[in-house]
Amino acid sequence: MDTNLLVEGAAEHLPTTLSADANELAHQLQIHQRKIFPPASQKTIRRFSPAEAAKLIGIKEGYLRQVAADGHGPEPNDNGRRTYSVEDMDRIRRVLDEKNGTPKYVPIRRGDEKLQVITVMNFKGGSGKTTTSAHLAQFLALRGYRVLTIDLDPQASLSAMFGHQPELDVDEGETLYGAIRYEDPRALSEIIRSTYTPNLHIVPGNLELMEFEHETPKAMSEGRSASMFFARIGEVLTSVESYYDVVVIDCPPQLGFLTMSALSAATGVLITVHPQMLDVMSMSQFLSMTAELMSVVEKAGGRTSYDWMRYLVTRFEPNDGPQSQMTGFMRSIFGNRMLQHAMLKSTAISDAGVTKQTLYEVERSQFVRGTYDRAMESMSLVNQEIEDLLNVTWGRR
Repeated sequence: MDTNLLVEGAAEHLPTTLSADANELAHQLQIHQRKIFPPASQKTIRRFSPAEAAKLIGIKEGYLRQVAADGHGPEPNDNGRRTYSVEDMDRIRRVLDEKNGTPKYVPIRRGDEKLQVITVMNFKGGSGKTTTSAHLAQFLALRGYRVLTIDLDPQASLSAMFGHQPELDVDEGETLYGAIRYEDPRALSEIIRSTYTPNLHIVPGNLELMEFEHETPKAMSEGRSASMFFARIGEVLTSVESYYDVVVIDCPPQLGFLTMSALSAATGVLITVHPQMLDVMSMSQFLSMTAELMSVVEKAGGRTSYDWMRYLVTRFEPNDGPQSQMTGFMRSIFGNRMLQHAMLKSTAISDAGVTKQTLYEVERSQFVRGTYDRAMESMSLVNQEIEDLLNVTWGRR
């Protein structure tokens, strides 16, 4: 070490240094945000090609062209080709169901089908949890489901991806904490926001979510709340459940009171895992802790049974021998509790994330075609498998 770099008496005061760095970073992020999306601009969801639209609607491309030719599609562009908005696809679903006389293409809940609440979790960063949550929520919305996504992570990356910058756009009481706090809670309907994707709403997050972790022990010791912490998310969701088919909750990367409350509200649990030895070893400890804590919740009256629970391999590199071995190792242990498909590691996903976009938003032309197609196929196969689990739960398959 070069001792000339050390100045006597120049010890740094950590709180002051971190606070200054945080303020400067937030300032520079605001500048960067304005460069990417000027103040007058708004994020929008792109239009889809006939092949993409047909797949999302659930019909063959030839049939879609026939439906459009019959006057139920968008007008052709100047080049004679049609592209489809989310609203166009929703309208075509309704037309098809009216024509067939059966609710086949409009996928919203019917009869006594219950609200599906999917909790996406892992307590180790870098497991692809937020990427999984964002793409799953948006995919289901594009498929025609009414989706609410909840950002429970104080870092709020999911919120930023869906156009709500935590340090700029989310004020006090505007996260889920505002609805589940122990004193003067707000109605969840006042906190829910729309996104630029039709059918997809969000409850954004920011650092105030940590208040729930701090206040819960005190509230429990004082007996100030008639509702236990683990029941609070499930209770506030009942106030809006008639408006949605699926709720996707992106949990924080820790096993705290927020995560346990999200687990108690869930009907399905998705655990993401990166197939590396250290990550899998950490997951072993994580699963043990989760089992112990949820047993305590169960004894206190919390719900701990789910329609399904699955492990999802993320950031998977098929040509990486150790990763393939580790994935096989997990499959030998977990069997059908692992999703059949894995989410591939892809520069297309990471590059899209630089501009806070998902694969469903970016144009294929921005990437090497093979790279984009492989990433999109991987992501869609994972999401379709989860959609199948929802439909099995509803008794549709």
